[in-house]
Formats: sequence, structure tokens, C-alpha cells
Amino acid sequence: MSNLKVGIIGAGSAVFSMRIISDLCKTPGLSGTHVCLMDIDEKRLNNVLILANELSKYFGANLTFEKVSSIEKAIDGADFVINTAMAGGHGYLEEVRRIGEKHGYYRGIDSQNYNFVHDYRNLTNWNQFALFLKIAKTIERKAPKAWYLQAANPVLEGTTLVSTQTNIKMVGFCHGHYAVEMLAKLVGVKEYEWQVAGVNHGIWLTKFTTKDGKALYPEIDNHKGKLEHKPDSPFDDQLSPVAWDMYDFYGLFPIGDTVRNSTWKYHRDLQTKIKWYGAPWGGADSELGWKWYVDGLTDIVSTVDKFAEVVSKGLRLDQVKTGTEIDNSINDILGEKLSGEQHVPFIDSIVNKNKRRFVVNMLNNGKIEGLDDDIAVEVCAQVCGENIEFEETNLPKRIVDWYLKPRTLLAKQALEAFLTKDTRLIADILERDWRTNNSEQVRGLIDELYPFVIAEMKKIEDEK
Repeated sequence: MSNLKVGIIGAGSAVFSMRIISDLCKTPGLSGTHVCLMDIDEKRLNNVLILANELSKYFGANLTFEKVSSIEKAIDGADFVINTAMAGGHGYLEEVRRIGEKHGYYRGIDSQNYNFVHDYRNLTNWNQFALFLKIAKTIERKAPKAWYLQAANPVLEGTTLVSTQTNIKMVGFCHGHYAVEMLAKLVGVKEYEWQVAGVNHGIWLTKFTTKDGKALYPEIDNHKGKLEHKPDSPFDDQLSPVAWDMYDFYGLFPIGDTVRNSTWKYHRDLQTKIKWYGAPWGGADSELGWKWYVDGLTDIVSTVDKFAEVVSKGLRLDQVKTGTEIDNSINDILGEKLSGEQHVPFIDSIVNKNKRRFVVNMLNNGKIEGLDDDIAVEVCAQVCGENIEFEETNLPKRIVDWYLKPRTLLAKQALEAFLTKDTRLIADILERDWRTNNSEQVRGLIDELYPFVIAEMKKIEDEK
């Protein structure tokens, strides 16, 4: 299709942007697409533009690119808008965590039952929520027929917020469901049927069979208590003691980042985390695991900068691939397969009516029985053009009542606090937090933290 416009907000998120651009290059049905790249970091945006143009040449793709300095320019006339931006960056996340810990809240106040993923701020992320709404309302004005594809965290709260406060077409995406592959490997199957359902970072394996319908959960059970967990990285947790313990309690296997999100039983302190998630890091969200992750991001950004530098000096991508220290970082981008991110295949399915299966985040509206309709859920769906057919799900009452309802209540509380700007609601949540010793502790935290949160939010709202 010619004259298709895709706007990418937060395009300086280089690895993600390169995956999206690489996928566009590998999708013939999207030939002629114009990609509008927007980011507030000029250097990173320039590097992405350099690499985007080279990727298009490398694959012989018919794509055009431009960089813009404003959200409005990226969205104006767009058919699809992808948001991967993190307002304030990791510096903001670390500052709100630091203030929280100063007042006695280990890993910050956003660490709550059923929400421990460290970049999944919902009580303090008012700047991120403001950015989500700014993008959505700009779409309403400048591209009312466009699809808004949410990639930035928190996907649960972000999809719920935008879908309830605006009338635009929206879907949230995550790639946590790919962790099902680890269970397939565990039981020794290469071809299988699967289904997940729940909320973002709270999904469960509702179906797991061979192609001819043989149940594979009994095969999982054969490995109970027999695996020694030695994680290769802080994110290697799909088969950790936490996952098996959650499976035992809830009745289905937790998938992907769900393993990072449950109760304080697994998170009270570093030693508790190490016990459940494994040495030496104690999972991705401990002080050690998160440092490992942030340090790795710094290395990736440095690698992308070097990549862009050598390309800008005339070295071809295939030469970089075979002859420099950067080669391992770009093999996936230059390979024939798609990245695994769902955004570009979704665009292709919408535009060209190529029917595919996706895991999507959209308002519930009856998709999961027992949950409110106005909360985003994560479920499997078949997409063909504008027609989206959601698969029926069957989640145990234990998961709905004891996991999903508390998690969605926290999401709704966080969004109400943001929309009303009422810090008394935050105080009420903290008064129930086991880390709170007295009301003076709560008041002290709010008096220090929320002037900073509100100031950062207003920066987003005031930005042109």
C-alpha cells in the first residue's frame, strides 16, 4: 500500500526502533510506507535515521524516513502511531525509587503486591500517563482514523487510560507470551497449541497441547521438584522456584513477566528474592538485577552509536555484520526472520487483511468473565483487516479472584489518583502497605516525592 504513514514516538529507543524498521523492510505489503521518527534525544534520533536509511537500502525496501521534533508532526496524517517512549527515561525511574527507599519503601512505592516490574511505575508515573494522553488526544485531532499501538510500559494502565479517556482505536502489545517456548522446550515439543490470558505482566497458560490435542500440562508436572534453577541472567525466571510455586497455588502456569509479579512472599528483601529467583541477582527487579539491566542498556546504546558512526563513514551493513565487534548486536536485525515484535505484522494484517494470531491488550468488555469491562486485558485474537476475533478464555476462579482482581484494582486506583491529582489516594494505598510504620512516614514521602512527580508531569503537558 502506498502513502501509508507510521509515526514512531520515542524512536531513539534504538534497538526497538531498529526491529520495527527491519520488520517493515521485510514486509512487502507495506512497501511505500513513510516512517516519521520522533524523539527528544537529537543524537539518538540522528543515529536511528542513519541506520533506518541503511537498513532500507540493505533490504532493497521501498521505505522513506524523516525525523521530526514534535509529537504533533509525527502524528499528523498518520495511519499508525507506535509509542515506545519513556517519559523522563531511566533517570526518572531511579529518582522516584530513591525517594521511596529514603522513606522506608524497599524498591520504591510502585513495588506493590502484583506489580513488581521495575519500569512498570503506576503510582508515580504521572509524567508517563500525561504523555500517553497527549499522544492519544493528538491522534484524535490530527489522525482520528489512526491506530495507536502502545509499546511503552505500563501497558496495562496505559491501554486502560487511553481507551477509557479517548475514542481512538488502540491496542497494547508485549512480548512476554514468547516464554511459552521455554515450557515447550522443557517438555520436548516443537509443534504445539497454546493460549494465554490475563492482564499485561499477569498472563497464564490456559491451553497447552500437542497439535493433535494431547494435553501437555501432565508433561510439565513430570518436572515438578526436579529442576535446579541456575539463571543465566536476571530475566531467566520462567522455570524459577517462583513460577512453580505460583503454578501450585493458582492452578495454571504463569507466563513471562507474570513470574516477576505476585505477592511480597517473593520480594521482601534481597535475600528473599535470591531464594526465589536464584543467585546471584535475585531476579530482574532486585537492586542487583536491575543494575545489570541498566548497565546492559548503556552498552547497547554505545554499540548503536558505534554502529551508526561506522555506517555514516561509508561502511556497508553487510561489512559491519561480518567484520566488527558490533556484528552480534545486528544479526537479528539483518536476518531474514521478523523480530518477533507484533507491531508490524499487526499493521500488515490491518492494512492488507492478512489474517494472523496476536496477543493483544484491549478493554475487557466481557473477554474475561469476572473482570470489569473498563480494564485492559491481554488475550489471544485473530486479526484480519479491522475485524478482530477474540478467543474464548477459561481462567480458574482462583486466578480471577486472587490475582487479576487485586491487580486490576491497583491499576484503577493508580489511574484515579493520576486523573484527580489527589495524593490522598496515594496516601491511602501506602497506609495499607506493610512497609509503612506510621502516618508520618507516609506524609513525609508524599511531601518530598509528589512535588517532583507533578513538576515532571507538567513538563510533558507544557511541551509543544
